[in-house]
Amino acid sequence: MSSPVLSLRGIGKRFGAVQALSDVDFDVHRGEVVALVGDNGAGKSTLVKIISGVYGADTGTIEIDGRRVSLNGPKSAQALGIATVFQDLALADNLDVVANLFLGQEITARGVLAEERMESRSWELLRQLSAKIPSVRVPIAALSGGQRQTVAIARSLVGDPKVVLLDEPTAALGVAQTAEVLNLIDRLRQSGLGVVVISHNMADVQAVADRIHVLRLGRNAAEFHIDDVTTDQLVAAITGASDDVVAERRARETRKETP
Repeated sequence: MSSPVLSLRGIGKRFGAVQALSDVDFDVHRGEVVALVGDNGAGKSTLVKIISGVYGADTGTIEIDGRRVSLNGPKSAQALGIATVFQDLALADNLDVVANLFLGQEITARGVLAEERMESRSWELLRQLSAKIPSVRVPIAALSGGQRQTVAIARSLVGDPKVVLLDEPTAALGVAQTAEVLNLIDRLRQSGLGVVVISHNMADVQAVADRIHVLRLGRNAAEFHIDDVTTDQLVAAITGASDDVVAERRARETRKETP
């Protein structure tokens, strides 16, 4: 496999007396979806915020395309090719799709908004994702949860990133909308981007990821290729239990459900 587009080595982060991350390694390659999973407090959010430039790491190194970089804030991360879609999406309900896609990075010509160019580019981005948006002039408030997630993901592509981080992209979505978002993630992979998905939903993770990286108590706990792992093994890695303990617990639950 080629060298990773994003590589983290020995990442550590402390908040006062709390050691949130200790000696964490993490890689993602182009055209690959890596799921980042772990229980609450495992360090997922902290690691994502370090990658996206929100936090600075206390220790460790970050490389993009083999070049060591310093992430001095979200704009720095974005300029280096890292785009992040946080769980709250940060969309403006009263604005239309075009305005949301280019919010803060509007295209202008002689000091005037280039509306036609932005609208054309909006359709290009949505077609790239095979998105089901009826019009780029519809207000965000009129869209479904899945369509809103689509707009947020499309906005992350405006700057032609190398890596896209998606924080709980299917949270609170119905079955059909979840399937739509998982298809979008596959489209990102097909476009050659490195994709990091943070999720608690093991079914979604196993449906879309190429690799699964498990954090537990702020440390690397396990890493699996999707074809080589079972749900029980994932649960065991996340909780720290052995595979046998997890299997026995599930057997007990099955026996209770059997009349």
